[in-house]
Formats: sequence, structure tokens, C-alpha cells
Amino acid sequence: MLDPISLAAITGVLGAVGSGMANEAGRWAWESTGGLVRRIAGREVAAPTNAEQMTAVARLVHERVHSDPQLAHAWTLFAQGVPMPGAGPRAERPCLPASVRFFTDRQEALKRLDKEAARPFDGSPRVALLHGPEGMGTSTLAVHWGWRQVDRFPDGQLYADLRGPGASDIGAVLSSLLRQLGLPDEEIPPATEDRADRFRRYAAGRRLLLVLDHAQSAAQIRPLLTSAPGVFTVVVTRRPFTGVDALPVQVGPLAKRDAVHLLTHLVGKPAMSAAKAALPAVLDRCGGSPYALRAAAPRLATPSAEVPPVPDSDPGPHSGPRHHGGPGPHSDPVRAAAEDSYRLLAPDAARVYRLTGLYDWPAFDAAAAARAADIERTEAARLLEELAEALLLERTGDGRYRYRPAVRAHAEAAAAATDGIAACSAAVSRTVEWYLHLAVGAAQAALPESWRAPSGTSPVSYADRGEAVSALATEARNLVQAVYAAEEFGHRDTVVRLCQALWPLLLKAGQHDVLLPALRVGARTADTHIPGTRAAGALHAQLAHTLTELRRWDEAEPEARAAARDERVAGHVRGHASAVEFLGLLRLRQWRWQEAYDCFEEAYGILDGIGPADEGARDLPRARALLERHRGRALRGLGRRDEARERLERALRFFRESGEAYNTARTLTDLAETHLDGGEFAAALPLVDEAIAALAREKAAYQLAHLRTLRERCLNSGAPQG
Repeated sequence: MLDPISLAAITGVLGAVGSGMANEAGRWAWESTGGLVRRIAGREVAAPTNAEQMTAVARLVHERVHSDPQLAHAWTLFAQGVPMPGAGPRAERPCLPASVRFFTDRQEALKRLDKEAARPFDGSPRVALLHGPEGMGTSTLAVHWGWRQVDRFPDGQLYADLRGPGASDIGAVLSSLLRQLGLPDEEIPPATEDRADRFRRYAAGRRLLLVLDHAQSAAQIRPLLTSAPGVFTVVVTRRPFTGVDALPVQVGPLAKRDAVHLLTHLVGKPAMSAAKAALPAVLDRCGGSPYALRAAAPRLATPSAEVPPVPDSDPGPHSGPRHHGGPGPHSDPVRAAAEDSYRLLAPDAARVYRLTGLYDWPAFDAAAAARAADIERTEAARLLEELAEALLLERTGDGRYRYRPAVRAHAEAAAAATDGIAACSAAVSRTVEWYLHLAVGAAQAALPESWRAPSGTSPVSYADRGEAVSALATEARNLVQAVYAAEEFGHRDTVVRLCQALWPLLLKAGQHDVLLPALRVGARTADTHIPGTRAAGALHAQLAHTLTELRRWDEAEPEARAAARDERVAGHVRGHASAVEFLGLLRLRQWRWQEAYDCFEEAYGILDGIGPADEGARDLPRARALLERHRGRALRGLGRRDEARERLERALRFFRESGEAYNTARTLTDLAETHLDGGEFAAALPLVDEAIAALAREKAAYQLAHLRTLRERCLNSGAPQG
């Protein structure tokens, strides 16, 4: 068993606490760690933000606890309550997306994958790089091979789609992989490097297949690779890239014989015989692409269907099924297949196809498509299914759709040629407006009491807070794209209101890594066009909050200061106090206790500027109680325990009297930990028990787990007092 005061054990505890700040219990533990480190060091120690700084703090603690038995005992008691990341959760076995019914050829590629997966482990990671043009079936090959090898990977098959906007965010991809391994959102570390470390820990000792689909570069996949002996990684990309040592497996066009074999499977021998005359031209146009062959199959299967000849130019105006120009026989077969399917669409379906594809929405539903085409939602739902049947859209499995990149490029070109710039701009603007209505309606339903929610009315409503937050979470990536589109179109007010509407999502569901790019756009827009306004202050505050949660504290500080500046200039006293308070909370994370206390003192004084009839007056007692609690936390970090208890007891009286169970429990926890800092276990125990009772009806699993750990410390302490 590892000595709890060894350098390795201390480093492990600090790392575990640092990576566990995704939930409030984790943030409590981080503050407690900082206070204990200050007590052990005898001075203020800056919170570490990287591995090198973490090691330096661990060495400092190691040196001090070995020279003072009381400090060693205090550290040991604390460390015993820190859950260490181990082998990870054992959830339901993750699996790949569904494979196709008919799979043809690729025997050589399958053999190469078999060989790499079975290669004796020599310390180097098992990685294969499947590469081939879009529509050549590289993704299908990876998934098909994976399903054939289920027994080889008893711990599961992980899948990450690296295509589309936001997919290059490695932190978001790692979050997805950790969720597939069974880790709940509340335990996913906020920092990308901690997520990567947690993923490698959980992969170690497991037999897993990892499929990284639609990879764009070596830099994108490098943090996702592991040398764990039981993990085999299959990277799928259009073209090979350097920078990653991997077995290259090229996937080219199907041979004519195999193409015919696939078509025969898809349509049957009678249909193939009936289409014998047209078959050579179809095969030539499909260019050995499995996607193009599948798209052509319905036309071959229906004797009355039109089998398009080979066009010779790009799509022109479309007014219904007819022949006109398109890609030639040596062009991209995916785009050629899209053109062939498009020319057979009815005008209403063709219009939805063109206008919905004008912007790179990650995955859209019938409501968004209806706004793009300016039609009823039920009609849009019907037409989207028609487009999916024609393979012009992909179903995502949750009632939503997306385009292949080459197919969307075709749709966009067709829209430009057919509908014109004005109609295309109007379609994108209508879609952005839909996402704005959705976001504003959801934000107001999720936080109806918050002055941070965007003002104005929305035609979209939600039954309750949970449904509203869920809607925002589902559409998070589309909302980021809507912010980009609004900025591109110069719709500054839309940018501001969309970003303001993200606040409940940041507060309730995180997704900070996904939303960070949109928040940066919002802050940039505010600085350029509306500096010194309440809206500007709110946008900087949101960005500061997200950067803090991502442990990018040096970036968060100037944003918090900008929020305070804008709120002060705007004369918004409540917002100014809130921004200064937030800077104090940032200082708590940084273990800069005196500066945190000074911020809370300043915020308390700012609140004195709110008169009885002013905005925020009704919220004043609660705002002051929260600041009392924060001041108590800062004083605890400074080791001024008597003053800390006084502040915390004042806050506790307010929360008890107002019936706020959650804040009552939080303050009781702060008080209990303040007693524990002084070794006053008997005084801490009833506070812990009261906090547990206060949270009994709340959905606060992590806070309850933290409190139970504190309770065990009280019962099993046996420590010397002082």
C-alpha cells in the first residue's frame, strides 16, 4: 500500500482533486486542498495550473509533512477522503454504429486490419489508418470490421466522429469517449489534459476498439491515442497524413465485378437484367464508390424510374425532374451521385435540400429545415425523410439529419445557381432566427428569475426548467454555428442575444468547451459595437465563467475585469457587484485567499448603492448572504477560522430562514470543514448530518458523497487537536 505522505501519493492526491472540479463537490475539495496546503506551507501558495506546478506543490507538501507529525496526520486524514481515479466505471459495453447489410470485397484491407489487431504488443500502440476518398466506404469498412471482431474487444468498441464544426475540439471528443466508458458528466474533468489522462487511465487494462472517424489531421488524433496493450485504434481519413505512426490501409474504388455484385445484392438479379443497357454508364459514373452505387440502386430497382445519362456541367436552375448539366464521368462520384438523385426530386423536396444545406449545421431537425425553406414543420419532416431515402441526407438516429460534406457542397452550389443570393441569405437568416427563438425561449424557461436571461418574447416555450435546459444542450453545436452565421451576416443583436441565452446551459449543463468559441465571438462583438453596456458586461461575465471552469484562469481574469468595467460604466449596480464577486470566486480557485476576500468586500460595498426602489433591491438580502458565505470561505483559506465561522453563521441564518435547502447545505458544509481544519471533529459532525438531511430531497449525489466522506473523517479521526 502506497505511503500517503510519499511524494507519489501526494502528487496523486493533488492530481485527483485538480481533475475532479467538474462538480461542486470537486470544487469544494479543491478549496479545501488549497487551505490545507497554505497551512502546511505556512504561507500562501498559488494554485497549480499545469503538471510542472503540481509537482512543485507536491514537493513542498512532501518536505513539510515529513518534518511535522501533526501536519503529516492532517494530510493523511484529508488524503483518505479523496477518491482516486482508478480503472474507471464498468458501464454497459459501448458499441459501434450499425453496419450495412451488404458488404462487398475489401478482403485485403480486412486482412491487414486483422494482422495489426493481432500483432504481439511490443510497447508501440496498435494503430491502423484507413484512407480513401469520400464515399469510398472507409467508415463502413472500419465499422464492419469492428462488428466482426466483437469477441476480440470484450470491454467495448468506442466511436468518435471527428467531422463537422466543433469536432476539432479535442476536449469535447474526449468527453464523448469518457461518457461511452460510463463516466457521468459530473465526473468528467474540466481541463482537456486531465480528460486525456483520465481516458488513458480508463483504457489501460481494457481490451477496446477505438474508431476515430473522419479524422482531419495528426494533431487532431494524437491526444486520443494510447499505448495500452489491449487497445486497437482505427483512424479513418480521406488522405494519409504524417505525424502518426500507423499501419496505412488504402481503400480505393470497387472493381467492376464487385460493383456489380453490390448492385445485385441491393436490387436483385431481375432488376439488374432489366437495366442491362444502362448499367455500363451507371458503373462508369459511380466510379467504384459504394455510396454512389447505393444512391443509384433505387433507380435501377424501379423499371419506370429515370436512369440519368452522364451530364457535362454543374447544376443549374431546378424547377422539377429534368435533365441538365452535372459532373462528368471523371468527377467526384459522391457529388455526381448527389446530382443524379437531386435531378429526380420533386420541386418541394429539391428546395428543402438546397436551402437547408446552405450552412454547415452539425445536425438539424424538421423545425430548422422548415424555417430554412419557409414551410410547415410536418411538411419539412416528410421531405427530410424523402431526402434521406434518396441518400442525400444521413439520419443521426435521434430524429435529426446531416449532410455528407460533398453532398452539402452540391446542395449549396445548386442553391446559388437556382435560388440566387438574396433567397439564400434569407434562408440562412430564417434558420438563425429559429435558433434564436429556441434559445431565448429555453433560457427564459430555464432561469425565469435571472436578470442574466435575455429579454424580449419568443414564440418557443417549454414546460419546465429541465426540458428547457435539455433543449439548449441538444442544440448546443447548432447554436454555436448560429452565432457564427449571425456574425458573418452582420446581425450583431442576434449574436448578443444568442450568447446571452447560453447562460443557463453554462450554469446547469456545462458544455464549456463546446460553447467557448461562440462566447468569444459574443465578447468580441460587444467590445466592438456595444462597449460599456449591460449586455457587454454579461457577455464578458459568461466568457470569464467558462474559462474559469476550463481552468484557463489567466484568460478568465481579464474577462472578469472587463465585465466589471462594462457593468460599472452602464450604471448597473447589481451586475457590477456580481462581476466583482465573480473575480473573487476566481481568486478562490487560484488559492489567492486575501485577494478573494478583498473582492467580496468590494462587492458587498457596491451593493450598498442599490436603493429601496432600484433594480435588484428585492434580491439584496440574498446577494449579501452569498457574499457572507464567500467571505467565510476566503477567511477559512487564510486560516482565520474564528472569523470564517462568524461569516458563515450569518449566511446560514439567512438561508435557513428563507428555506433554501441547497444553500443551507452548502454553508453547513463550509462550516463543518472549517471545524475540521481545526481538528474539531465533534463540532463538525452535527453540521455534516444537518447538511445531509437538507440535501435529502435534492438531486445532489456528488455533494452527498462528499458529505459522507466528511462524516467518516469525523467518526474515524482519532487525531490530536490543534
